[in-house]
Order: sequence, then C-alpha cells, then structure tokens
Amino acid sequence: MIDQRLLLEDFETTAAALATKQVDRETLEQARDAVIAHRDLLRRVEETRHASNRAAEQIGALVRGGEQRPTELVEESRALKEQAGAAERDLRDADARSRDLLLRIPNLPSPEAPVGTSEADNVVTEVCHYDERRYEGREFKPHWEIGEELGIYDAQRAAKISGSMFALLRGDGARLLRALIAFGLDLNAGQYEEIAPPHMVRSETFTATGHLPKFEEDAYRLRDDDLWMIPTGEVPLMSLHRDELLDEVDLPKRYMAYTVCFRREAGSHGKDTRGMQRLHEFHKVELLKVCTPEQAEAEFASLLSDARRTLELLELPYRLVDLCTADLTFSSTRIIDLEAYAPGTQRWLEVSSVGDFGNFQTRRGSIRFRPSVGGRPRFAHALNASAMATPRVWAALLEHGYEPETATVRLPAALAPYFGAERFPVT
Repeated sequence: MIDQRLLLEDFETTAAALATKQVDRETLEQARDAVIAHRDLLRRVEETRHASNRAAEQIGALVRGGEQRPTELVEESRALKEQAGAAERDLRDADARSRDLLLRIPNLPSPEAPVGTSEADNVVTEVCHYDERRYEGREFKPHWEIGEELGIYDAQRAAKISGSMFALLRGDGARLLRALIAFGLDLNAGQYEEIAPPHMVRSETFTATGHLPKFEEDAYRLRDDDLWMIPTGEVPLMSLHRDELLDEVDLPKRYMAYTVCFRREAGSHGKDTRGMQRLHEFHKVELLKVCTPEQAEAEFASLLSDARRTLELLELPYRLVDLCTADLTFSSTRIIDLEAYAPGTQRWLEVSSVGDFGNFQTRRGSIRFRPSVGGRPRFAHALNASAMATPRVWAALLEHGYEPETATVRLPAALAPYFGAERFPVT
C-alpha cells in the first residue's frame, strides 16, 4: 500500500499523481480522514490508559500507607477504565476502516510513465524484427483454425468439459506447450532460483500483491477453505518473504516459477476470447525480484532484457509498449509490455508485462531489509515479469510457423530441441 504519510504530509501532490490513474479525490480524502481519525483515537487511548494507570498507582500507594481506599479516586479509576475500553473498541474499528481504505488506493505512477487517460495513450518505444512487407499479399490463418486443422486444438471438447474460455490441447499442441514451459525455465535458470509454489493461497497472500480487496470479482475462490486460486505466479512468490526482515547482503533475491494460473476475466464479454488469446486457465513462467531501492533500476533493466531474450530466441516480431498512467495495473508504478505480432489475428498480443512495484507490495507484505551500514530497516523493492506466457506465445508460433503447402508448423531453432523436432506433424 502507499505510505500513509503521503496523504497526511503531501496530499495535493499525491492526489494529482493518482488522478492520472483515475483515482478520484473523494476516495483519497476519505482515506486521509480515516488515518487522522485513527491517529487521534490512538492518542486518546494512550492518554486514557495513562490516566487510568496513574489513578490505580495512587490508590495502591494510599492503601499501602494504611489508608482506606478513597471512594472518589476509586470511582474515577473505574470511569477511566470504562473510557479506555470504549476508546480501544473505537480504535479497533478506526484501524479496520483506515486499513480497508488504504488497501483500495493504487500505487503512485512513476514520473517516467507516460501520462494518459486510456490505452490509446500507451507509447510504443521500440519495434523489433517486424517488417510489414513480409505480410503483404499473404494470407495467414488464425491459430485456432491451424490448431483445428492439425487436430492439436479442440475448442468444442474444452467447452464441453469446462465451458467457454478454456483450451484443450492434444498431441503436438500439448507437446508444444510442455516444450515452451521447459524452454522458459531453462533459459532463466542461471539467474533465478526455481520455486514450485502452491496454486492456492490464503487471503493474506492475495492481499499482499494488491489483488484483494480490489480484484475479488476477477478471482476464483474456494470459500469453504478461504483459499484463492492464483492468477499469476507473482502472488505466491511475493509472499515468500512476507513478514520477514532480510539482510541487504542477501539482496537481490531472484525467483522464477512455473504455475497454472486462473482468472475469471470478469467484464471481458467475449472480447478477444477466441482461441488462446484470453483464457480462464493458462500456463506461465514468472520471474520476480526483491531488491533494495538502489538496485532497482539495474534490476529492472536486466529483467526487461531477460523477457526480451525469450522472444528473440523464438524469432517472433515484437514491440515494447510503455504503459500510460491510466493503463498501469493497480500495484505497479511502471510497466513495459512486450507484445508479439500474430499475423493470423493481425494483432499484437501481450506476452509479458515487465513491472516495477516500488515498495507498494513489500509494504503490504511487510518485507524489509536491514542495511549493511547500519540504520533503520527499510522496505524492499519488488519487480516481476512473465518469462513465458504460453497461450499467446503458442498462438503466435503457430501463426508464424504454419506452412500451408505442407500443412506443417516450423519451429524456431532454439525451441526444436525441447519439442524434439524442427516441425510438426512429423511426417
């Protein structure tokens, strides 16, 4: 969550920055007022406790001196205890209200993020290996048609089993998915520790990344057990060090995880839902870093480089998109999307979001580090990116690699060893 001091000490600047993320002023004023009310109640509780303790000490001193318990002082002490109890109940309510309001405020955008009001204001900063002439005068099939023709993608059976926005891959289609996962993990194994985390997490874990309370309707929940199905590997990875104090010498921490991810995609209403473009369940390799604020710039650059390397080796045209303030996610301060071009759908498909989260998530999860040179513990800095978002990469590979003359799909040289062949179906 944001530092509440920003609301108390620099409200106007904070409100102006969050306005670019479409946060209305009234929401911030309510949170500020709740924080002030909590602070005032805390002061009242402390003063009442002190007065009550002082009265009790006076009574004890008089009794030990041989005097009778003074009725007036006893009544005063009893009244102070009742006041303290009432104030403590009010304080608990105020604490819950201020915390709930603070949890609903997004992270501040980075000054480097383009200011904008919609997706149209995102800035394409670089286009790589895309040549429009390559696609002129040629027809490219969408991946679902290729998949159905080759018998490797079965939308009808997926719908029969689970409903819409699920995928069922068969034979070489499933084999390609498995190859992509292994490729994504091996490619980053030298720098990141591999974690195999749980796919169901507690509410505290979901809250730490900013998914609760804001995005409850987009998540799958097992209500009998108060567990949530993860929407990304970021969620369990971010809680590896929740409520921990790390040593600066041990930073940065770099982790990766292959997970199955679950999203309800509430509000999609059929938008881009054909084939593998948008699914309720999908497979992904995630990269995550926990570092010091001083390490963050270099670690973000290397994280972006790691995400780009995947697309370079897979020989896919791609572009970098610097997301404007209004299109940033709730928890991020800066995001650069990597989008692969899919000629069959004639769309740029987001395959990775390289995100900087500042201390927003580490503050929610209480992840701090002890500076090597002394001083008070500080909140760590969090970064993450998708190393392999399999559905859209799978789709782009099919649309680029399909050769209608032979009805086969050619695979990139780097992926062929993982698949076991340079093309499929193998004849």
